[in-house]
Amino acid sequence: MSETIRVLCVGAGHMGTSHARAYQAIDGFEICGLVTRSEKSRAGLLEELGGEIAGFNDFHEALAATKPDAVSISSYPDTHAEYAVAAMEAGADVFVEKPLAETVEEAEAIVTKAKELGRKVVIGYILRVHPSWVKFTEVAQTLGKPLVMRMNLNQQSSGSNWETHKNLMASIPPVVDCGVHYVDVMCQMTRSKPIRVSGIGARLTDELPEGMVNYGHLQVTFEDGSVGWYEAGWGPMMSETAFFVKDVVGPKGCVTIAAKDASGEGSSDNVDSHTKTESLRLHHSELGPDGKFVKADEWIDTEDEPDHDELCKREQEYFLKAIQQDLDLSDHMEDAINSMRIVAAAHESFQTGKMVEL
Repeated sequence: MSETIRVLCVGAGHMGTSHARAYQAIDGFEICGLVTRSEKSRAGLLEELGGEIAGFNDFHEALAATKPDAVSISSYPDTHAEYAVAAMEAGADVFVEKPLAETVEEAEAIVTKAKELGRKVVIGYILRVHPSWVKFTEVAQTLGKPLVMRMNLNQQSSGSNWETHKNLMASIPPVVDCGVHYVDVMCQMTRSKPIRVSGIGARLTDELPEGMVNYGHLQVTFEDGSVGWYEAGWGPMMSETAFFVKDVVGPKGCVTIAAKDASGEGSSDNVDSHTKTESLRLHHSELGPDGKFVKADEWIDTEDEPDHDELCKREQEYFLKAIQQDLDLSDHMEDAINSMRIVAAAHESFQTGKMVEL
């Protein structure tokens, strides 16, 4: 491999655009090609990036023509497994947006291929590089056991964002697509094995394939007694009220992301609001002899936080480090499969009406 890592970028949506900007900004990466289904979105991004970057409609044609050192996959989930395996077989390391794949079986196939060929696979769990979310997780781990973890991300989408959501829901429901982020956080907070999952869902529009739902809710129980729920809904009918809940309770108190601006009117359809924290509120449960709280609530300031493009840049810096320093990504990949198992079990539970034992 040359000193500069030549990367083929796939996708020019919200995530694909931010990742391409990151590769452009990082010494050590050079974009050698851009693959999109839409020539219009590709032309806009190519103009922004400048330089001589080849554009393609077909991934496999682009892979053969550019012979990249790395491939960045930000296309729809139904392409992830096919593209990731083909990239690795062509000798490239892979960055792939979450969810790792459409099914657990496909995710396992990607990880198996990575281990077989000795290739790096980094999954786009953006909250893992977010300093405020890292702090949120660390504080949650001080609250004792068991934990009660409550999280959601509902999106009142319209226009092009609703079209994107419908395209995603051609193959995967919201609770699977977004849920992997938040159950991954829950697994980090508890450091315990998930043992059972239940799920519910609702179809709130006829603009979807038969059997697909645009609202879902999962509940997961961990071996240490911790429990968590996650809720996700997409579409023009979704409520802006309480769309952003990130709250963890333990015997010693609770910690909450208090994102007042991020949860304001019209925020649920703004991708930048999905990672905003602004501040953490830490509550202590200890009572004194008078029956009143011993400590006042603490506010942990997180206003100086990265924007969406900066977070994507940090993900790609980690990808670069993984390649250059030959990092062992076994745990990283297994964590991605673990979160896939949980959200897939939630969807199975909704479909069958039965709780799923993991």
